[in-house]
Amino acid sequence: MAGFITYWPKEQIRELKKEKDNGPIQVVFGSVHTKMPSIKSVKEGDVIYPVTVSEGTLCVVARLPVEKIEPAYEYLIRELGTPCGALIPEEKDWNWREYYGKAPVKPHRCHQRPFNCCSETAAVGTQGSSIELRPIPKEKLPQLLFGPTKAKQKPMMLDKNGSPKVISISSTVRKMSEETKEVFDSLFLV
Repeated sequence: MAGFITYWPKEQIRELKKEKDNGPIQVVFGSVHTKMPSIKSVKEGDVIYPVTVSEGTLCVVARLPVEKIEPAYEYLIRELGTPCGALIPEEKDWNWREYYGKAPVKPHRCHQRPFNCCSETAAVGTQGSSIELRPIPKEKLPQLLFGPTKAKQKPMMLDKNGSPKVISISSTVRKMSEETKEVFDSLFLV
Protein backbone atom coordinates (compact mmCIF):
# COMPACT_ATOMS: atom_id res chain seq x y z
CA MET A 1 0.00 0.00 0.00
CA ALA A 2 1.80 3.11 -1.28
CA GLY A 3 1.15 6.70 -0.22
CA PHE A 4 0.81 9.64 -2.61
CA ILE A 5 0.36 13.38 -2.20
CA THR A 6 -1.60 15.63 -4.52
CA TYR A 7 -1.66 19.40 -4.18
CA TRP A 8 -4.91 21.28 -3.57
CA PRO A 9 -4.50 25.00 -4.33
CA LYS A 10 -5.60 27.78 -1.99
CA GLU A 11 -8.69 28.44 -4.11
CA GLN A 12 -9.90 24.87 -3.55
CA ILE A 13 -9.31 25.15 0.20
CA ARG A 14 -11.28 28.43 0.25
CA GLU A 15 -14.18 26.75 -1.59
CA LEU A 16 -14.19 23.84 0.86
CA LYS A 17 -14.33 26.28 3.80
CA LYS A 18 -16.97 28.46 2.12
CA GLU A 19 -19.22 25.44 1.54
CA LYS A 20 -18.42 24.00 5.00
CA ASP A 21 -17.19 20.74 3.48
CA ASN A 22 -15.26 19.02 6.24
CA GLY A 23 -15.72 15.52 4.81
CA PRO A 24 -15.35 12.73 5.16
CA ILE A 25 -13.39 12.77 1.91
CA GLN A 26 -14.81 10.34 -0.67
CA VAL A 27 -12.93 11.10 -3.88
CA VAL A 28 -9.78 12.65 -5.33
CA PHE A 29 -9.73 13.57 -9.01
CA GLY A 30 -6.92 13.54 -11.52
CA SER A 31 -6.91 15.37 -14.82
CA VAL A 32 -4.78 16.28 -17.80
CA HIS A 33 -3.81 19.65 -16.28
CA THR A 34 -0.99 20.46 -13.89
CA LYS A 35 -3.41 22.23 -11.53
CA MET A 36 -5.10 18.87 -10.91
CA PRO A 37 -2.48 16.31 -12.06
CA SER A 38 -3.01 12.78 -13.27
CA ILE A 39 -3.47 10.06 -10.67
CA LYS A 40 -2.76 7.21 -13.11
CA SER A 41 0.07 5.88 -10.92
CA VAL A 42 -2.31 5.40 -7.96
CA LYS A 43 -3.72 1.89 -7.52
CA GLU A 44 -6.53 0.40 -5.48
CA GLY A 45 -5.22 -0.11 -1.94
CA ASP A 46 -2.98 2.99 -2.07
CA VAL A 47 -3.60 6.08 0.04
CA ILE A 48 -3.86 9.64 -1.30
CA TYR A 49 -3.17 12.64 0.92
CA PRO A 50 -4.29 15.98 -0.52
CA VAL A 51 -1.91 18.68 0.75
CA THR A 52 -1.74 22.47 0.63
CA VAL A 53 0.58 25.21 1.83
CA SER A 54 -0.97 27.61 4.33
CA GLU A 55 1.05 30.54 5.69
CA GLY A 56 4.31 28.81 4.75
CA THR A 57 3.35 25.53 6.40
CA LEU A 58 2.75 22.20 4.65
CA CYS A 59 -0.71 21.00 5.69
CA VAL A 60 -2.19 17.57 5.06
CA VAL A 61 -5.85 18.15 4.21
CA ALA A 62 -7.21 14.59 4.28
CA ARG A 63 -6.42 10.88 3.97
CA LEU A 64 -8.21 8.72 1.39
CA PRO A 65 -7.58 4.96 1.25
CA VAL A 66 -8.38 4.15 -2.39
CA GLU A 67 -10.90 1.37 -2.92
CA LYS A 68 -11.65 2.01 -6.58
CA ILE A 69 -10.13 3.83 -9.55
CA GLU A 70 -12.64 4.74 -12.25
CA PRO A 71 -13.23 7.26 -15.01
CA ALA A 72 -14.23 10.62 -13.50
CA TYR A 73 -17.18 10.74 -15.90
CA GLU A 74 -18.69 7.56 -14.44
CA TYR A 75 -18.21 8.74 -10.84
CA LEU A 76 -19.72 12.15 -11.53
CA ILE A 77 -22.75 10.81 -13.40
CA ARG A 78 -23.45 8.27 -10.64
CA GLU A 79 -22.78 10.51 -7.62
CA LEU A 80 -23.68 14.01 -8.88
CA GLY A 81 -26.03 13.30 -11.78
CA THR A 82 -23.89 15.46 -14.10
CA PRO A 83 -20.54 15.13 -15.87
CA CYS A 84 -19.40 18.35 -14.12
CA GLY A 85 -16.20 19.07 -16.04
CA ALA A 86 -15.20 15.46 -16.72
CA LEU A 87 -13.68 14.41 -20.00
CA ILE A 88 -16.56 12.79 -21.85
CA PRO A 89 -15.61 9.42 -23.37
CA GLU A 90 -16.20 9.37 -27.13
CA GLU A 91 -18.73 6.56 -26.87
CA LYS A 92 -20.72 8.57 -24.28
CA ASP A 93 -20.72 11.83 -26.28
CA TRP A 94 -24.34 11.46 -27.39
CA ASN A 95 -26.21 14.67 -26.87
CA TRP A 96 -25.40 14.53 -23.14
CA ARG A 97 -25.84 18.30 -22.78
CA GLU A 98 -29.53 18.03 -23.65
CA TYR A 99 -30.11 15.01 -21.39
CA TYR A 100 -28.16 16.19 -18.35
CA GLY A 101 -29.27 19.78 -18.76
CA LYS A 102 -32.72 18.59 -17.66
CA ALA A 103 -31.61 16.10 -14.99
CA PRO A 104 -31.45 17.35 -11.42
CA VAL A 105 -28.02 17.54 -9.81
CA LYS A 106 -27.81 15.18 -6.83
CA PRO A 107 -26.87 16.59 -3.43
CA HIS A 108 -23.12 16.37 -2.94
CA ARG A 109 -20.18 17.95 -1.14
CA CYS A 110 -17.77 20.50 -2.57
CA HIS A 111 -14.84 18.05 -2.79
CA GLN A 112 -16.95 15.75 -4.99
CA ARG A 113 -16.78 18.32 -7.80
CA PRO A 114 -13.51 18.58 -9.71
CA PHE A 115 -11.92 21.98 -9.11
CA ASN A 116 -10.96 22.39 -12.74
CA CYS A 117 -12.11 21.11 -16.10
CA CYS A 118 -11.04 17.94 -17.84
CA SER A 119 -10.98 15.53 -14.91
CA GLU A 120 -10.32 12.07 -16.25
CA THR A 121 -9.86 9.78 -13.25
CA ALA A 122 -11.50 9.42 -9.84
CA ALA A 123 -9.92 7.65 -6.88
CA VAL A 124 -12.81 6.65 -4.64
CA GLY A 125 -13.03 5.36 -1.07
CA THR A 126 -15.50 5.00 1.78
CA GLN A 127 -13.00 5.23 4.66
CA GLY A 128 -11.77 8.79 4.08
CA SER A 129 -10.86 11.16 6.89
CA SER A 130 -12.34 14.51 7.76
CA ILE A 131 -11.16 17.47 5.69
CA GLU A 132 -9.12 19.92 7.75
CA LEU A 133 -5.67 21.46 7.76
CA ARG A 134 -3.17 19.28 9.64
CA PRO A 135 0.18 21.09 9.77
CA ILE A 136 3.49 19.26 9.53
CA PRO A 137 6.19 20.93 11.67
CA LYS A 138 8.87 22.65 9.58
CA GLU A 139 11.64 20.69 11.27
CA LYS A 140 10.19 17.46 9.81
CA LEU A 141 10.03 18.71 6.21
CA PRO A 142 13.66 17.86 5.27
CA GLN A 143 12.98 14.25 6.33
CA LEU A 144 10.01 13.82 3.96
CA LEU A 145 11.03 12.00 0.77
CA PHE A 146 9.11 11.68 -2.50
CA GLY A 147 9.79 9.77 -5.70
CA PRO A 148 8.72 6.73 -7.73
CA THR A 149 11.46 4.45 -6.32
CA LYS A 150 13.70 4.45 -3.28
CA ALA A 151 16.70 5.38 -5.46
CA LYS A 152 14.86 8.41 -6.91
CA GLN A 153 13.30 9.75 -3.69
CA LYS A 154 14.16 13.34 -2.83
CA PRO A 155 13.03 15.90 -0.26
CA MET A 156 10.72 18.70 -1.36
CA MET A 157 12.28 22.05 -2.18
CA LEU A 158 12.23 24.51 0.71
CA ASP A 159 12.73 28.26 0.66
CA LYS A 160 15.26 30.09 2.84
CA ASN A 161 12.72 30.13 5.72
CA GLY A 162 12.21 26.36 5.60
CA SER A 163 8.76 26.62 4.00
CA PRO A 164 7.85 24.27 1.15
CA LYS A 165 7.99 25.70 -2.35
CA VAL A 166 4.60 25.05 -3.94
CA ILE A 167 6.31 24.18 -7.22
CA SER A 168 7.92 21.17 -5.53
CA ILE A 169 4.55 19.62 -4.58
CA SER A 170 2.20 20.84 -7.31
CA SER A 171 1.79 19.73 -10.93
CA THR A 172 2.40 16.00 -10.28
CA VAL A 173 1.13 13.40 -7.87
CA ARG A 174 4.12 12.31 -5.79
CA LYS A 175 4.72 8.89 -4.30
CA MET A 176 6.15 9.06 -0.77
CA SER A 177 8.69 6.96 1.09
CA GLU A 178 7.50 4.51 3.75
CA GLU A 179 8.91 6.79 6.48
CA THR A 180 7.11 9.81 5.02
CA LYS A 181 3.85 7.83 4.95
CA GLU A 182 4.35 7.06 8.66
CA VAL A 183 4.68 10.80 9.40
CA PHE A 184 1.51 11.55 7.41
CA ASP A 185 -0.42 8.67 9.00
CA SER A 186 0.54 9.87 12.49
CA LEU A 187 -1.57 12.99 11.84
CA PHE A 188 -4.66 10.81 11.65
CA LEU A 189 -4.26 8.74 14.82
CA VAL A 190 -7.08 9.36 17.27
